[in-house]
Order: sequence, then structure tokens, then C-alpha cells
Amino acid sequence: MIELTHIQKVVAQATVLSIESLKVEPGQTVGILGVTGQAKTLLWQLLCGRVPPTAGTIRLAGLDPVHHWDQLTRQVGLLPLENSLYPRLTARQNLIFFADMYGLNRGRVDQVLHQVGLTDQANERTESLSPGLARRLAFGRMILHQPSILILVEPFAECDVSSIEVLSRLIGELAAAAILIITAESTGLRSLCQTFYVLEQGRLVNEISPQSPNQDSHVPFKIPARLEGKVALINASDILYAATDESKTVLYTKNGPVPTHLTMSEVEGRLARQGFFRAHRTHLVNLQHIKEVVAYTRNSFTIVLDDAAATELPLSKTAARDLRDLLDY
Repeated sequence: MIELTHIQKVVAQATVLSIESLKVEPGQTVGILGVTGQAKTLLWQLLCGRVPPTAGTIRLAGLDPVHHWDQLTRQVGLLPLENSLYPRLTARQNLIFFADMYGLNRGRVDQVLHQVGLTDQANERTESLSPGLARRLAFGRMILHQPSILILVEPFAECDVSSIEVLSRLIGELAAAAILIITAESTGLRSLCQTFYVLEQGRLVNEISPQSPNQDSHVPFKIPARLEGKVALINASDILYAATDESKTVLYTKNGPVPTHLTMSEVEGRLARQGFFRAHRTHLVNLQHIKEVVAYTRNSFTIVLDDAAATELPLSKTAARDLRDLLDY
């Protein structure tokens, strides 16, 4: 089990993280959504026992990671944002190094290479692997010792479509573990997580259950926008897309842009049942206004809207795959 209770982390007299309660039971996959910058780094360091909380308690399998990490290494698997592999060693040599460290039979190495689809790349130096294949290898290192608790940061970072498919399948197959995923956006993870907690300014502000057909039924779907001495309530159908820049969220409507005080995650929560799609970490688009999806290269995509300006919006690689699956094209 992963359990955070009354957690606060203060840096330079400012409270960067404040999490009242978070629990991940065995058999649960939970995402913490919207985590960026210092908050992401601190949350990772707290969970790994590298820094203590200012207040509150963290327990992994009932143990404090700061004082009992040596006891937790066999129970916890970590996938940081950086792959942290040895570049001059081959894929197999990397896993052999960690297998020896855990006191595992080396036969486990070939099992894991097969699981992550790297059998034919086993003798390639890690520095020569593509980013997607290197991420698979880092994932393999995480599961090598068959941990019961998994903590992942941006599991699909720099992955191509085939690597995302492999890692998605593996996360699904590890469903008996307690899995916590720390991510800036939910793209590609909505089918894997039973629950997302939205973290804004270091605090959990919302809980989303993406797999529940009734989720978000209580969430208002009009968006407030502040205009010259008044507050306008914008209908979802009038919004072409929403974009964020430097923590400011703007709604782009048929009549032009209007600012809102809501964060992008809060806007996404209100529009979750209204046919909007997270095309990129900075853009939320109304599916009804997508006219074209343009693939410039295998990894470069753009959405074209049906407005008079034929507005073009960025589409991330993972979002392109999800959009293709969603619209079946």
C-alpha cells in the first residue's frame, strides 16, 4: 500500500506540497495529474525517501521510506523521468547488473527482455537505443525484482506508439500491485487508472474516475470568463479550444478569445463529458470542430479546425494515437 497522510513540504518558507490524504491499495492504479516543476520533483523525492516531509507521514508497505528504504528496495519499483541506465552497457548487461544487485537468478533477465520486447536488442548498447526502446528497458529494470509497489513518473516519456502499446499492456498486467503514476497529463493513461487526483499549486483539488460512466456528472460544464467588470458563462458548444500559457488559461470561442481564472485541469474537468479532448499538454480541443488531422512525419501531428481561420493546433504523439482510436480512422 502507498499512503500519504497530512503531508506538507515547505521550501524557503513556502508550502510547495500539501496533501491531506492519498491512499493506493494493492490492485489499484492511481494517477496524480497536473504535476509539474518543483512539485513533481519534491513528490518523487518524498516517495523515494530522499527528503523527509515537513509534516505528516508517508508509508510504503507500512514503512517510512526515509528511515527504512533498505527494507523497501525489494518491494518497490521506481521509474523516474530520467531512465537512469548505463549508456555504455548493453540492454542485457544493464539488467544483469541490477539482477545481481537484487540477488536474482540471471534467467530473470531474459524473461524481462522478452516482456518489454527487447529480446532482439539485448546486445545493443543502451546509448544506441531509440528513446522508446530505452524507456522500455528502464521499465524492465523497474519490474525486474517483481515489486508489489510501483511508482512511475511520465511512463510514456519520449515513447513512440509501439512502445506506448507495450508499456500500457505491461501496466495492465501488473494490476495486482499498488501503482502510482505521476504525470502532467492523462493522455494514454485514462484506460489504465481507476482514479486520477488533480494536483494544483501543490494541493489535491479534484478527483476524477475516468473509467466510470457516471463520473463528473456533478461538475458544472459552463466555464466562467472575466470580462470588463462582469463574469460571462461560456457554453461548451461555443468553445473551439482552450489553451494555457504561463499558467493563464484562455478559451478560444467563435467570437474570439476570453480569459478564465480556472486552470487547464479545472477546465478539462468541467468539459470532460462535453466532447473535449486533450490534444497536447497546453491544448484542449472541441472534437466537434476538428476538420483534419495532418501527419507531417511519423512523430509530428497537427489538428486543423473548421473555423474561418482554419486554426492549426499541436497534437502530441500519444494524443494522436488516442484520437485515432477514439474516432476510429
